[in-house]
Amino acid sequence: MMAAEGGAEPGGGGGAGLALVEGSVGRAARVGDPGDLVALARQVQQADDFIRANACNKLTVIAEQIRYLQEQARKVLDEANRDADLHHVACNLVKKPGNIYYMYRRESGQRYFSILSPKEWGTCPHEFLGAYKLQHDMSWTPFEDIERRDAEINILDKLLSRQAALPPCTEPNFQGLTK
Repeated sequence: MMAAEGGAEPGGGGGAGLALVEGSVGRAARVGDPGDLVALARQVQQADDFIRANACNKLTVIAEQIRYLQEQARKVLDEANRDADLHHVACNLVKKPGNIYYMYRRESGQRYFSILSPKEWGTCPHEFLGAYKLQHDMSWTPFEDIERRDAEINILDKLLSRQAALPPCTEPNFQGLTK
């Protein structure tokens, strides 16, 4: 006798005991057994629920990444606007990358760059607005961020000078993430 679809052989004799649905092994299954249909429907519903939850979790991660990238884009645009604005500040000398420039405002409202810090002035004739370092990529770094930025640049220079800074990696690498 042939095994019934989705169940064991009738009478339990010598069949493989394979069941498509939980609960049908060990008893004679017949086509249209209500127990098997309910169990199968439950299993399909559970699979749908898991797939939906999994997709939602992945979409949540992507949404977080999008928010992060949007914030990064805002930061890049803000820095570009600041850099463009600073390049339009009056300056009576040729600006050289690597130097720090001090920005002041005259009584007329005109902003200008000087190579003299407020301390070097003694008594500063104009309102001091801030100090910036002109980077080699022609971007500006606020004085309070110069030390951090220089450290980042030094690390990147070291990586680039090695020629093999980032070895090819075909598998996930969690090196350095655990101690």
